[in-house]
Amino acid sequence: MTNVKLPTECLTPGLYIKLPLQWTEHPFMLNHFKIKDEHQIRLIRNLGLKFVFHYPDKSDNPPLSPEAVTRAASEISEQEARFINKHTDRLWREKQRRIEHLKNYKRSLQQCEKSFQRSLSKLRSISQKIKSRPVTAFQDAKELVNDMVDALLDNDNLALHLMSDAQESEDIYYHSMNVAVLSMLLAKSNGMPASDIKTITLGALFHDIGKQKIPTHILRKITPLTEPEANFLKLHPKYSLELAQLSEHFPDAAKPILSQHHELIDGSGYPMGLKGNQINRFAQLVAVVNAYDNLCHPLDPSKARIPYSALSYLFKHKKGQYSEEYIALLVRMMGVYPPGSVVLLSNQQVGMVISVNAKRLLYPNILLYEPSVPSNEAPILDLEESELTIERAILPNKLPEPIRQYLNPRTRISYYFDPEK
Repeated sequence: MTNVKLPTECLTPGLYIKLPLQWTEHPFMLNHFKIKDEHQIRLIRNLGLKFVFHYPDKSDNPPLSPEAVTRAASEISEQEARFINKHTDRLWREKQRRIEHLKNYKRSLQQCEKSFQRSLSKLRSISQKIKSRPVTAFQDAKELVNDMVDALLDNDNLALHLMSDAQESEDIYYHSMNVAVLSMLLAKSNGMPASDIKTITLGALFHDIGKQKIPTHILRKITPLTEPEANFLKLHPKYSLELAQLSEHFPDAAKPILSQHHELIDGSGYPMGLKGNQINRFAQLVAVVNAYDNLCHPLDPSKARIPYSALSYLFKHKKGQYSEEYIALLVRMMGVYPPGSVVLLSNQQVGMVISVNAKRLLYPNILLYEPSVPSNEAPILDLEESELTIERAILPNKLPEPIRQYLNPRTRISYYFDPEK
C-alpha cells in the first residue's frame, strides 16, 4: 500500500490513516485505522499533529479540498472542547484497560509455557526409561496424562496457545506432545467420557515410541527414503506396540493407537492395510491429528505447510483416507486460522495468531507487527474487541525480512492448552 502525507486540516470521515506516533502516545487502540466520524478528527488534531499518513487505496472518500479546509479547521467551542477532552479521557481509560488485559494475557501465556515445558520434560524422562524401567515409565505416563486430562475437564473455557520452538534433536518429543494435546482436545470436542480421553491421550503420547528402534539417519533424512529405508520406518508401529507390551500396566484399549495410527480408511495405509471400520476408532482420531502435525513438520522442512494450509489440505484432499468426522471436528476445534498462522488483517497490518479460544474460534488473539513498538512489547489484538477481520493467511517465507524477524514465525509449531479464567 502506498501512503502520502496529509495535513490534519484535510481529514474527513472514511479516510484510512496511520498516526506518526508511538503506540503509547495516543489514545487509539491501533496506529492504523479508518476515521469513523468528526469526533475522531477532533481528537487527532487535539494531539497536536500537523499531518498523518493517508492510504488512498483503503479510503472510502477523498480528503477535503483546499476550499473546505478553512471551514473544517475553524475554532471549536468551549463546550465541544470539554466533550473532546472527556472523550479522550474515556479512550485512554479503555486503552489502559486493554493494556492491563494484555499484560494478564501475557502472564497467562508464560504460565502455559511453563506447564508445557514441564510436561515435555516429563515425557522426555519417560521415553528415556521405557526399555530399562517400563513399569515405572508407563506409571509416570499415566500420572502425566491424568494431570493433563483433569486440567482439561476442570474448565470448559479453553484456549489453545502457540508454544516456543523445538530443539532439532527433540523433534520427536514435541511431535508426540503435539499429537497428545490435540488428540485430547479433539476427544473432548467429540463428547467422549474422561476414561476414553485418557486412553486416547496415553496412546497418542506413545504412538511413535517405536521410532527409538529406527536409525537416526533414517528419521532425519530429508531426501526420499530408499525402499529398504521406507520399509524399516514402517516398522515403528510394530515396535511401539512391542515396547508397550513390556508393561502389564499399559491399557489394552490404547494399544491399537500405537499399531494402527498409519492405517487409512481406503486400505492404503500400513502395517496391515486395514480398511474403514476395521481401524480402531481411537486410532482413527489420532491418525487425523498425526497427519496434521506431519503436514506442518515433514522430514523435508521446505515442504512444510502452514497450519491454515495443512487443515485445508486434509479437508479437501484426504477425506477418503481419514475419518471425515474427525477432520471436520479438527477444523472446527482449531479455527480457520490456527495458532501459528501469519495473517493479513483488514487494515493491512500483519500479525501472527498466537492463541484461539474454543468458544470464540472467529476471534483469535493476534500478535501485531507494529514497528513503532519493540517486539517484546508488541501489542496483542483480541479480534473480538476490534472492528478488524482477517483477510487471508500469509506464507512466512513471503514476509518482508523486518516483519519476519519481528513476528518470528515458528519453524516448529507446538501447542498447549490453558483454562482461561
